[in-house]
Amino acid sequence: MSRTFLYARVSTSGQFTENQTQEVKAAGFDVQASRVIEETISGSVAAKERPGFQKLLDRMESGDVLIVTKLDRLGRNAMDVRQTVEHLAANGIRVHCLALGGVDLTSPAGKMTMQVLGAVAEFERDLLIERTQQGLMRAKAEGKKLGRPEATVTTTSVQIQKSYNKTQAQVAADLGIGIATVKRHWNKTNAL
Repeated sequence: MSRTFLYARVSTSGQFTENQTQEVKAAGFDVQASRVIEETISGSVAAKERPGFQKLLDRMESGDVLIVTKLDRLGRNAMDVRQTVEHLAANGIRVHCLALGGVDLTSPAGKMTMQVLGAVAEFERDLLIERTQQGLMRAKAEGKKLGRPEATVTTTSVQIQKSYNKTQAQVAADLGIGIATVKRHWNKTNAL
C-alpha cells in the first residue's frame, strides 16, 4: 500500500509551512504528521543538497507519493526540479503538485506539463536578459556611465587617508560605511 508524504519548504526563518500543510488537507490528502517533512532553506539550493529533502528520500519507498503545493517548493531552477522528479520517478515514487491541479509529475501528462513550464521559464529568462542588454546599450549610447560611482576626494577620502595605519575593515567600522566604499576611496587616494 502506498504512503503519502508532504514536502513543505520555506526560504527564510520568518516564513512558515502551515499554509502548505493546510492546503494539502483542504485538497483532501490525509498525510500523517510523521510523513511531513518541513524545511527552511533557499530554493536555490539543489534538492539533493537539502538535509530535509535527503531525510525524505531516505524514508520513501517505491509506490509512495510525494505531495508539494507548488513546483517551486522543489526548487527554483527548472533543471533541478526536473532532475529531482526524474530521480523520484526512477525510484517508483510519484510526485503530485497541487498548484498544477494535483497532476502526477511522473506521468506522461505531468512530464509534458513540466516541459512546457520549463520552456516558458527559459523563454522569460531569455527575454529578461535581452531587455537588460538593450537597456545597457541604450544607456551607453546616451552617454551614461555604468557601474559604481567613481570615488571623489571628499571628507570620507580624507578620513580614510588619515586612517592608513588601520585595516580597511577597521576604517569601515569606525566610519560606519561599507568596506567597498573604503576600498574605492583607498584605491583612489593611493592613485593620486
